[in-house]
Amino acid sequence: MSQSSATDSKHTLKREFSLWTSFAFAFAFISPIVALYGIFGLAYSTAGPSFWWNFILVFLGQLLVAMVFAELVSVWPIEGSIYQWTTRLMGQGFGWLAGWFYMWTLVAAMATVAIGAGSFVGRVIGIDPLATSIAIGGLSITNQVTVGLVILALGSLANVTGRGVLKVLMTGSIIAEVIGSLGLGTLLLINHRNNPVSVLTDGFSTEGYLSLSGPFLVTMAFVGFSFVGFESAGSIAEEVKNPRKNIPKAVIFSITFVALVVIYTAFALIISIPPDIAANSADPVYDTLNLLLGSGVAKFALILFTIGFLASFLALQTSASRLIWAYSRDKALPAHESLSKLSSGQKQPVNALLLATLIGAIMMILSQVTPNFYALMINFTTGGFFLAFLFPLVGVAVVRMKKQWTPGPFNFGKFSPLVSTAALVWAIFMFLDISWPRAVFEQRYLDWSVAIAASGLLVIGLAIHATVRGRITLVDVDAMDHDENG
Repeated sequence: MSQSSATDSKHTLKREFSLWTSFAFAFAFISPIVALYGIFGLAYSTAGPSFWWNFILVFLGQLLVAMVFAELVSVWPIEGSIYQWTTRLMGQGFGWLAGWFYMWTLVAAMATVAIGAGSFVGRVIGIDPLATSIAIGGLSITNQVTVGLVILALGSLANVTGRGVLKVLMTGSIIAEVIGSLGLGTLLLINHRNNPVSVLTDGFSTEGYLSLSGPFLVTMAFVGFSFVGFESAGSIAEEVKNPRKNIPKAVIFSITFVALVVIYTAFALIISIPPDIAANSADPVYDTLNLLLGSGVAKFALILFTIGFLASFLALQTSASRLIWAYSRDKALPAHESLSKLSSGQKQPVNALLLATLIGAIMMILSQVTPNFYALMINFTTGGFFLAFLFPLVGVAVVRMKKQWTPGPFNFGKFSPLVSTAALVWAIFMFLDISWPRAVFEQRYLDWSVAIAASGLLVIGLAIHATVRGRITLVDVDAMDHDENG
């Protein structure tokens, strides 16, 4: 395994992103709207209002992980993030597998968020998301998947157009999310407090509430999905000016700001939600807004939710394409010559983007023709993030034990060993909590979704790695330093 220069024009990305853009990118990836709306109804129906405390606990745990990743990206500000960090900490084999799991997690998350965005778009324009829009032989595709496929195509177009489009869309998403979360939450707290604050502790006295299979730990696994994506700022490291200082800040700022918005908005919803909706609604967020603030505000909220899902999808698509490109530049994938090409003008990884989009489209169609494939995708996505996180966290722990760690310009000094150890313990706990085969689904194998998907990807990944490992050439990080300011 040798090193190559990253500064040849064929493999040099444009540095057009700033601290603000990298923050906005990670913010949109996590998305307070997706983080909250995506799991609120399920978590509330599973554990009641007391599940709210999981937002605080998971945020604190994920902040530890973000702090470690901020230090890592300060040392290695390279496109590919988790793949690149793990390779340099643990060697080529572990690094390749870390990125492999992360790559499939990103693509699966991209597909599921696109389907979610398709559902919101359908509701905004007045069509039933679950109605059939395309029927070919025995294949029936619902409106939300059809719209989701259109979103995939339009997202590809936005990405190819240039980084300026991404800047505008990501900044717009922050404005929409702040209005949609903080604004609506404040309106509810000022005018519609239907429950006392003590409702937040109601569940703790219930027998078995805190047990291994109890509601609290189950919803902690749900909330785990809410606070991933902060590491995505590292996915665009070679497109950010002064990345060793700016990206670590973006990583920590994004998880912190999103978490505070989610914690506040979830609190407002729980204090405001009417008892009838709490007991009977499948969509308590929308129904609460519709009843308390009126149909006009609820429709406006749907539009804001749509923007949040679209921005999150776009960040996921961008991250997946950059990871595929980073692999291909290192000759670590089949067809690497094609996948590592950049467009002549904007220097965008177009072929890598198209591959990520194609795989996402196939996943979306499979969700329509294969029973329970969509559930498998959703279940694996959260577990996949934490599985990928474990690789660099273990690597940091090993390197520190060997006293071989050299920090970058952004670091936490004497507190770094404590932070990295706590982050590793947290990530192990969360991965086990998410992947634990609790009896949730009627089809028992779905309770093993994370293990099944990870095992299948491991076998396929090892086979592919065996064919490419002899030619892998890593980027020389030191050769990139002169270009860090754009």
